[in-house]
Amino acid sequence: MLGKLARQHDPNVLVGFDHADDAGVYQIAPDQALVQTVDFFTPIVDDPYTFGQIAATNALSDVYAMGGKPLTSLALVCFPDKADLEILERILAGGLSKMIEAGCTVIGGHSIRDEETKFGYSVTGVIHPKKVLANAGAMPGDALLFTKAIGTGVISTAIKKGKAEPAWIDAAVRSMTTLNKLAAEVITGAHVGPGLRPGQAEQTSAAGGQPATNAGFAVNAMTDITGFGLIGHAREMALASDVALSFQAGRIPLLEGALDCVRAGHVPGGLQNNRDFAECVVEYDEGVADDVRALLFDPQTAGGLLISTPDGPGLARALNDAGVAAVQIGDVLARTKPLITVKL
Repeated sequence: MLGKLARQHDPNVLVGFDHADDAGVYQIAPDQALVQTVDFFTPIVDDPYTFGQIAATNALSDVYAMGGKPLTSLALVCFPDKADLEILERILAGGLSKMIEAGCTVIGGHSIRDEETKFGYSVTGVIHPKKVLANAGAMPGDALLFTKAIGTGVISTAIKKGKAEPAWIDAAVRSMTTLNKLAAEVITGAHVGPGLRPGQAEQTSAAGGQPATNAGFAVNAMTDITGFGLIGHAREMALASDVALSFQAGRIPLLEGALDCVRAGHVPGGLQNNRDFAECVVEYDEGVADDVRALLFDPQTAGGLLISTPDGPGLARALNDAGVAAVQIGDVLARTKPLITVKL
């Protein structure tokens, strides 16, 4: 719909909605820009506190995906008029716990009466204008790293049907409440680890494809995997960067129970919508099972970071050393058809 509206021309907009990026970036000074995003949704777990945590983690993720640091947030609340306000208090408390963990201050919000509960945040962060990590900029020869397992969509659907095993729920909740903060700090050089100090290696890139160095490695492009699934967001990166992508299905981490959910038919509508839209650009090896193919389109909540880097082993090792379960799941190729290949 935005594409049908009149275009605004503002030279301070560094990242808009042109390439379906994770957040908007607006320059306010020679050395500072705002990173702005908003996200809210209906409950996907039963516990109110956990739902609040997941909503906050998800909203914060888009700022981390740009390489930014979250500063402030505004809560967005839709809540039934006659529902128990203690439930809302627990949702807000859960969200606040993750905002505190992120160092992001909740400074207000807005609420309306609604028959269906919805919750999330608008988040504002900051970043240096020349250190923006957009989904454009991936280069042929780059490795594709990923920082979380996929499957939260099908497991959440199983939860709603009362069919999810406790171990599946625990794994999904653990993933959806893990901030991408640590991963982003390692990537941007803000993480203090063994032999590292903040700012040890200066980043040098903007969103145009020049690498942003960090302690000897570089990042050319980055995005988080959320509602459009791994393939949907990979497609956006490929198109924005004018490259092709190749994935190895056997390397893509899956949450415990994800395959069981697909095989049992616990498939969210969003998964099928994603598949209908984006599968036309994908070519699979014959041996890639259909249940695995389906999960590549599973809509994720608070998913991991997909990172395009010329130093896959080095960055993966740094992330792993910091406690982030990053793995290489593919490579960037020169632009060709198909846009995305999935190998065994």
